[in-house]
Amino acid sequence: MRWQGQEYDPLVDEEFDTAHAVFADLRARCPVAHSDAFGGFWIATRHADIRAILDDPIEFTTTVRNVVPGASATGRRPPLHLDPPEHTPYRRAIDRALGPARIAAIEPIIAEHVSSLLDTFVAKGGGDFVADFGSPLPALLFAEWFQLDARQTDLLWRTAAAFVKAWEAFDVETVSKTSEVLYDLARRLIAQRRKAPLDPTRDPVSSLLEARDADGVPLPDAMLVGCVRQILVVGLVAPPVFLGSLAVHLSRNPELQDYLRANPQHDVAAVEEFLRLYTPYRGFARTSRSGTMLGGRDIRPGEPIALAYASANRDEAVFPDPDTFILDRPNVRDHLAFGRGPHRCAGMSMARTEFRIALRGLLDHTRTIALDGEVRMSGMPEVGPVYVPLKVTGR
Repeated sequence: MRWQGQEYDPLVDEEFDTAHAVFADLRARCPVAHSDAFGGFWIATRHADIRAILDDPIEFTTTVRNVVPGASATGRRPPLHLDPPEHTPYRRAIDRALGPARIAAIEPIIAEHVSSLLDTFVAKGGGDFVADFGSPLPALLFAEWFQLDARQTDLLWRTAAAFVKAWEAFDVETVSKTSEVLYDLARRLIAQRRKAPLDPTRDPVSSLLEARDADGVPLPDAMLVGCVRQILVVGLVAPPVFLGSLAVHLSRNPELQDYLRANPQHDVAAVEEFLRLYTPYRGFARTSRSGTMLGGRDIRPGEPIALAYASANRDEAVFPDPDTFILDRPNVRDHLAFGRGPHRCAGMSMARTEFRIALRGLLDHTRTIALDGEVRMSGMPEVGPVYVPLKVTGR
């Protein structure tokens, strides 16, 4: 069956809970829906359908459309824009620079940044949690991982913030301009590491420069630049949205605040349940190579299918009482917050560490957390807040 009219509209104004109510309705009556926005796309909302797509990278490729909306006017950016086996040397190089030893070395630095940002935030009684904490934290973390100098760190932070705002506003011109600044930063980092390589188990650029394809050939310069540019952005987009959602949830639930403050042994479990509840993605995409029937819909080759991870992770068929925060939920690790398969998020271990330390820092620095105004939401491909006004009291 094809579609008749607009079944899903990602351009409507949203409040904090709106998208999840829409997803619940779609899962019940139209689990694979069509939208006329962004040139037209399908959106899959059920966990089983999304998991099946992610588990079949041969049929469902990422090389045609990997995100909705697709605003890129630049070149290929591995590993996201490539399928296995072409993507594999890039992914292995990134993974090598994100091993357990590297994460352990970064952990105390994350804690320092969390404490410093929250000292300032709490001292002034609050503010926009996304702008004052959620956005700078991952930028500072990536600056450490890439071993950037102070000037490069400032450039990354400012440019990435402008890029994300332009993406949310569907401002293609500004997206293109800020993207080119990040490409230029990637080129300069590659040139620096060629002259003075760093430890490839600690530095992603040096690791990529050492990588070889299946024939033992170094990775092409253009693809290296695209890969570094991709990494620079991808880890700076989702964390602010997720941390903003976490803060809103805590502000709505003072008893949970108090419980988690007193029980730090539950930090890991709490982060995992927050990831399930507030997965910040609804727009990663695949296309079918040969055409497919999905949820009773006839999807033709090349038509983009947005994978609403945020919907899958509240699918009542997998997670009972899906809209409720349940600490130590037995099957919480079945969530798809980091994707699945060959394109599963390479930085998920670092992200989990970042979020755990951020949660503990927020709880330890505050006595109360409350909303202090209206939350503003992101647009597709994310789902979550980009502005979270908080009022906090210190310990």
